Amino acid sequence: MILAVDIGTTSVKAALFDRKGDCFALDSRAVEPIASPDPVAHEVRAESWTEGLAALVPALIHAAHDNIARPAGSVGPIECIVVSGNGPTLVPVDAAGKPLAPAVTWMDRRAVEEAAMAGKAAGRFLDPTYNLPKALRFMRRRPDIYERTAHFSSCPEYVCGSLTDEWRSFLPAEGFQPIIWDDASIRALGLDAAKFPPFIRLGKVVGKVTARASEAFGLPEGIPVVSGGPDFVVSLIGTATTRPGRACDRAGTSEGINLCHAGSFPDDTRLLVMPHVIEPHLNVSGVISTSGKAVSWFRKASGDIAGDYEGFFEEVCQVEPGAGRLLFLPYLSGERAPLWDPDARGSFVGLTLNHGRAQMARAVVESTAFAMRDVIDTMESLGGHVSEMRVTGNPARNPVWNQIKADITGRPLEVPRFPHAELMGDLCLALTALGEYPDPAAAAESLVVMERVHEPDISLRALYDNLFGLYRESYRSLKHVFAGLAGTGADGRAR
Repeated sequence: MILAVDIGTTSVKAALFDRKGDCFALDSRAVEPIASPDPVAHEVRAESWTEGLAALVPALIHAAHDNIARPAGSVGPIECIVVSGNGPTLVPVDAAGKPLAPAVTWMDRRAVEEAAMAGKAAGRFLDPTYNLPKALRFMRRRPDIYERTAHFSSCPEYVCGSLTDEWRSFLPAEGFQPIIWDDASIRALGLDAAKFPPFIRLGKVVGKVTARASEAFGLPEGIPVVSGGPDFVVSLIGTATTRPGRACDRAGTSEGINLCHAGSFPDDTRLLVMPHVIEPHLNVSGVISTSGKAVSWFRKASGDIAGDYEGFFEEVCQVEPGAGRLLFLPYLSGERAPLWDPDARGSFVGLTLNHGRAQMARAVVESTAFAMRDVIDTMESLGGHVSEMRVTGNPARNPVWNQIKADITGRPLEVPRFPHAELMGDLCLALTALGEYPDPAAAAESLVVMERVHEPDISLRALYDNLFGLYRESYRSLKHVFAGLAGTGADGRAR
């Protein structure tokens, strides 16, 4: 059996697969963020990742043995574990492998000043969410922690290090170094190079489960631990977004649009252009900061205390497309692609006395698709082409949301049979490491199966074309207002 683990923003997910790709057990454990009055601060206890894994292992083994609905045959022992996780998330770890501070997650945008410094020193754009600005912020603002740091680790690297006592940085593909960290930038910023572990490629054995980890996690001692890497990369494998023209919509707390592109692509700061994990292609991507998070925020803010997720979307369905010509800007934690504006704020635009909770709910859901279209249109304006789009994550199981995305983007949206692309991608990497497939792309083409396609409703094209133009214009018109609000303290005085 292969144990695949993915550390999400709000949960640790794990599944047990056999080598044929059949899932015998799937479960998750919640990860609670650390509350903060700062709207751009997002931290979590790194220990919650390992605590979640320790709780999941016996639960999955028990479920696998009891799950008679699965293919016949006995459930064998766990022979390999592979770990992926959210990012860029950074945690400082001491020489004993213990976290020295909470992990600074990918949503944290406090390192604005450090990003400007790091970008100037490195000679390239670096967002406050990136690893180097976060590490620099520790050095400048928490020197006590920085001095005791043996190594900075990402989310999956921390879990793999806890299992093996081997510390590595996971490199999705050659050319990713400037995005994660590179020697020249580390030297230019005066950071200690020894605190940044050497790189290892994805789908490689990091080490073996130690005796200590075996006892703590209930895993067989000595089994290989495979590098799964950043979740947004692993999800490309788990949706077989490995051919040019295919795009993956990573739906969840945030939304990541990743396009597999052949050939060159212009350097444009609105998007990230990275090597694809499948060489020689490129991964052209744009990450939307709050999509699913915007929906969960609205449900809570509007008094949906019962937590009736299905009922919420039934209410959305009662409202005509366009939400009564009401728009929402989902910039509740600033915005990344294509705006890259940490000062952007969420806003309802066009409220009238005729609008109520249902129209506002629909506007929030539609906003996530407008944000997706903003990224896709930017990609295509620069020479990319999205011929097909595959969705993954928990929202992928929501047919209402999927149809709204298809209608607003004007693209067919394909839904995989197994909706957890990170775990499927992890499996592909593990099976490659075990020699079952020559490479992850071959594993993905064999194991990833599409179950449903949502075709866009062409009768809504004119409506959504008009609203999308107004959506874009709303941000441009309010940008200076957002900047002014971001520069005002709680007492109304300028910071």
